[in-house]
Amino acid sequence: MIKKILFSTLIVLGSYTATFAQSNKTKEAKLEDPDNLASQYFSQVMGVAVDATSNLKLYKFIYEWIGTPYRYGGNTKKGIDCSAFTKAIYDKVFNTNILRNSRDIFSMVDPLSRDELKEGDLVFFKIKSRSISHVGVYLGDNRFAHASVKGVRISNLNEPYYSRYFYKGGRILDPANKEFIEE
Repeated sequence: MIKKILFSTLIVLGSYTATFAQSNKTKEAKLEDPDNLASQYFSQVMGVAVDATSNLKLYKFIYEWIGTPYRYGGNTKKGIDCSAFTKAIYDKVFNTNILRNSRDIFSMVDPLSRDELKEGDLVFFKIKSRSISHVGVYLGDNRFAHASVKGVRISNLNEPYYSRYFYKGGRILDPANKEFIEE
């Protein structure tokens, strides 16, 4: 009788151990997946919900530029302005050539409202001006990356300042349908 109980216990423990080991392997695989680690890292460091559908190349590029000082007309890590930063993202991440200033970039987009924005879309602002004076790249969850006077950073469209000056979002039109000339 004792042998039967011990045997039954060993079978149950063996089954539990196999299930537990398989569960741990699945968890370890998720943790060791570089894309999953990158997603978790960018989610925490940048305060943006990065998931499996996110463009990790976009977040890596932005991360490398975070903190770069603002410089009007600049386009290097020593200093960059909003349109040069946006142009660099589109060139390096999306392999798309866009124009150099925010007003010209707006001429290349299909305008969108805030609720239509998707990751990679553009956000345009009229800051103390009648014309577009600022541009950034939308990341989701009302967050966008841009080169502000405080340097390259991630901001929220719901912040009173950006909410006040937000003009429109935009998605780059298919270049096959429209001819763009680099200035």
